[in-house]
Order: sequence, then C-alpha cells, then structure tokens
Amino acid sequence: MIRPVRRADFPVVQAIERAAGVAFADIGMGAVAEDDPPSLDELLRYESAGRAWVYTDDRDVPVAYLIADVVDDCAHIEQVSVHPDRAGQKLGRQLIEHVADWARKAGLSTLTLTTFTEVPWNGPYYRKLGFRYLSEDEMTPGLRAIRTEEAARGLDRWPRACMRRDL
Repeated sequence: MIRPVRRADFPVVQAIERAAGVAFADIGMGAVAEDDPPSLDELLRYESAGRAWVYTDDRDVPVAYLIADVVDDCAHIEQVSVHPDRAGQKLGRQLIEHVADWARKAGLSTLTLTTFTEVPWNGPYYRKLGFRYLSEDEMTPGLRAIRTEEAARGLDRWPRACMRRDL
C-alpha cells in the first residue's frame, strides 16, 4: 500500500495537504492551514529524485504521502500528511518507517524533521515514534538553514523545533 508517488498523483497529494491543514485552523493556526501545498514543480523534483511516497487505498488512490530530502547526510522528512478521513490508522507511522528503511538502504543513519512542539499530532506524536528534540548546539548547518527559512515564512509564531531519530 506504500509506493513511490506518480505524476498522476500530484493533484491528489495537494488535496491531501489542503485537507490535512484544516486541523490547524481548528486549533487557531489558520496561517498554517492556509499554507499552499507543495507545488507541482516541487512534487516533480521529489518524484524525480525518488524521495516521495504515497500510502494508497485499495483502489490505489493516495490517502497519505511523505516527501524527504537529504540534509547533512541525514534523511530529512520534509512533509508527511494523512487525509483526515484516514487519521488514526497509523498511516503516517507506516510512511515514516518506510522512509527509515529507505534511509538505511541509502547508507543514512538518521532521520530528522522540523515540527510544531505543542501540536499533538506533531512534536508529541514524533516523540512516540522515537524522535527527540535537538538542542540549539546539536543543529546541523542544513537544519539551521531550514529553520531560518521556516521563520521567514512566519512559522515561528508557534513553538517549533528540530527533531532527530537515530536508525
């Protein structure tokens, strides 16, 4: 049920991201909810690099997705989203385990991500999956660059941090 994303999936992936964003509006984070999904060009870049996967239903229609980068020799989860109709079914966890396997096969020993620390389905959720918060002095140059870009986009209006999971 997990497979590489296909170009025909791109509009569905964008729709998943928009639908998943509604939960942020419900907790007073409207600016996050209104953030644009990955563009078609961004998705094409991830698809071409082999760093985008979807979890599909029994009709092979995506219901969740994950895109990843390689940042400072670590597999970096750029985004993982699950359609709200499928929330609570451990699809995000399965996608994260899939990328962990991909990372090991690629010779990468760590997963990283950035996240909101006080959103239940973000920081607290990732801690349950074995991630830990990084201190300021543990952040790599690439993670610092990501955090700088996120701050420029206004994401620091809410507590945010980098996390790491050794594989």
